[in-house]
Amino acid sequence: MRIRGLARAAVFLSVLLIALTGASGGASAAPARQAVLLGVPGLQWSDVNERDTPNLWRLSGAGAVGSLSVRTTRTQACPVDGWLTVSAGQRALPGGPVCVLPAPATADGAGAVVRGWAAFRRLNRQGKYGADVGLLGSSVRASGGCTAGVGPGGALAVADRAGRVDRYVPSVDRLTPEMLRACTLTAVDVDDVARAYVAAGVDTEGESGAAVSAGTRRAAVRSADRKVGTVLDRLPAGATVLVAGLADTGSRAHLHTAIATGPAPDGDGPYPATYLTSSATRRPALVTITDISPTLALAAGAETTGMVGAAWTDGGGRPDGTAAAVTELADEDVAAQAVSKLLPPYYIVLVGAQLLLYALATLALWRNWGGLAARRRRVLGLTRTIALFGAAAPVSTFLANLIPWWRTTHPLAAVIACVAGFAVLVVAVARLGPWRRRFFGPETVIVTVTAMVLGADIVTGGVLQMNSLTGYTPLVGGRYYGFGNQAHEVFAASSLLAVAGLAQLLPGRRSRGLLIAAAGLVVVAVNGWPGWGADFGGVIALVMAYAVLWLLATGRRVSIPRLAIFALIGAVVIGVISYLDYLRPAAERTHLGTFFGQVLSGEAWAIVLRKAGAMLNSLGNPLYTILVPVGIAFFVLVLLRPLHERTAALRLAIERTPMLRAGLIAVAVAAGVGFVMNDSGIVIPAMALVVAAPPAIAASVHALAPPSAPAER
Repeated sequence: MRIRGLARAAVFLSVLLIALTGASGGASAAPARQAVLLGVPGLQWSDVNERDTPNLWRLSGAGAVGSLSVRTTRTQACPVDGWLTVSAGQRALPGGPVCVLPAPATADGAGAVVRGWAAFRRLNRQGKYGADVGLLGSSVRASGGCTAGVGPGGALAVADRAGRVDRYVPSVDRLTPEMLRACTLTAVDVDDVARAYVAAGVDTEGESGAAVSAGTRRAAVRSADRKVGTVLDRLPAGATVLVAGLADTGSRAHLHTAIATGPAPDGDGPYPATYLTSSATRRPALVTITDISPTLALAAGAETTGMVGAAWTDGGGRPDGTAAAVTELADEDVAAQAVSKLLPPYYIVLVGAQLLLYALATLALWRNWGGLAARRRRVLGLTRTIALFGAAAPVSTFLANLIPWWRTTHPLAAVIACVAGFAVLVVAVARLGPWRRRFFGPETVIVTVTAMVLGADIVTGGVLQMNSLTGYTPLVGGRYYGFGNQAHEVFAASSLLAVAGLAQLLPGRRSRGLLIAAAGLVVVAVNGWPGWGADFGGVIALVMAYAVLWLLATGRRVSIPRLAIFALIGAVVIGVISYLDYLRPAAERTHLGTFFGQVLSGEAWAIVLRKAGAMLNSLGNPLYTILVPVGIAFFVLVLLRPLHERTAALRLAIERTPMLRAGLIAVAVAAGVGFVMNDSGIVIPAMALVVAAPPAIAASVHALAPPSAPAER
């Protein structure tokens, strides 16, 4: 009996042990939080449709969707760039000039080790971004999770700092449901689209003349969709799933596909059927490749320290129906492509038009035109009209985006027509209103319209900034919200001249000083506040420029000590703004608050050096580097040079509108400080000339024009 009882006890304990072991094993095989990345390098929204990509179509209808900017360290991102950027949570270097697919990882038991990992780490730690390759995988492992890679790219994304992946299979067909349940973070490489281009000899450097036909691309997309479907069928319930077109294919950058389903990292339930956004872009339907890492880390329950992006979140409503949303997202890439193609010729035209305007003004001012007053009046009048159109051009490049010109058959002709049409409208307002009778009246109206349009746009979301000729594009990825450096200088210079022109209407120094102080506060707030312009260096430049304008308007002397004091005030102002931004939750900060945190942690110096290097490198821009000295010489040798027996044309204009002098000096201060404080460097004074020179020319030729009627006030 005793032996039988012991046997029963042994059987009971064995069964209990097996049950406990099974329960424990089941818990480790199915973590409470799981994140899966399906990386499909090259996938664009124009590829997605119900017939060719049924799995992606269903996923798009059920989850949140957006356009993905994949800009890394070069103009077009390769698959290796994309996967390493996910690994580092920062733009990463690929380690070679030619675009190739990632090499297979070396199997090591159930896991693998990435080949050449030490070289990837060394290259990126020494690079200008200091990318910490392996950060994502190490963060997940530090939180107690494990990593799984499917395919070479998947291994690159989730390997830890030692290059180790906990579980690995070389392809999707080897993937099992058990492997997907085993780890908290899984990355799957679906490389069919990119492989089609590499097989054809086409890389993102445009080295080959070979082409991938529409049929070949379509077949590759279909194959990729089938693999996506295979993974989705084997996924455990409750996993966060991201689909990302991680890289470009061919010789042009594109916006790519971004889809998110399952539990959102913010804990507010699953991703709804809306557009995606992140605090890195602050725009509905737009996210970046560096946002993928923190999204995966948070979904897997890991830390995001050291990652520069922000989690994908609900970006607001989208059109009803999957087709309408996909069409809108594809249209965003069309717009980005259109403006990207036009930017090189636009810059040539912009600088060329400025130089031609200087030449025309020189000819009009220096020639005697036979001594005939009527002829001289016609020439100077024509020159003034052309200059007014030049003054209206910058704001017209933004207003043109009110019309979807990129959807037309001939985008170049369409955008020219839109810019010209808005320029005509702005000049008509300036020339036909009652202010036309006042000297410098039309010029003041144009710069006021410019400042008001840009200011109103930026406080209402900056719709006119994105994909505009003088704004920015997500393909470049330098900025996604607020003022870009070119737009900042257009806003700064136009606001200074507008305030100077309006101050001229006031009777005394006190009232002028009050106007300038009030306007300066508004302009600095619009330019620097995190939810609006979010421009760091521009705040210091504007504080100093408005201080100079105020000193000159109130009859006070401009001195080096006073300039130093106002520079310090500007630094304090942007410091306070950045600190207030830093106090917000990390997911809600702009780059201002992030930079303040980097100052506290000692990481800011590398960023400052990178920005300084970019500023100095801007001097290699031949167009703007030519425009700036030529523009300065034009002001000194033409507008400020006495003409025959007359005084200088600009001096005559200043005699009639003394505040014009103060406004131009303030613009010069803003341009000079902006040159030093912004990584765009020479672009800042160049854009200041684009804004300030045409009104100055218009006023100068107007001052010289022989009167045909009683003199204007």
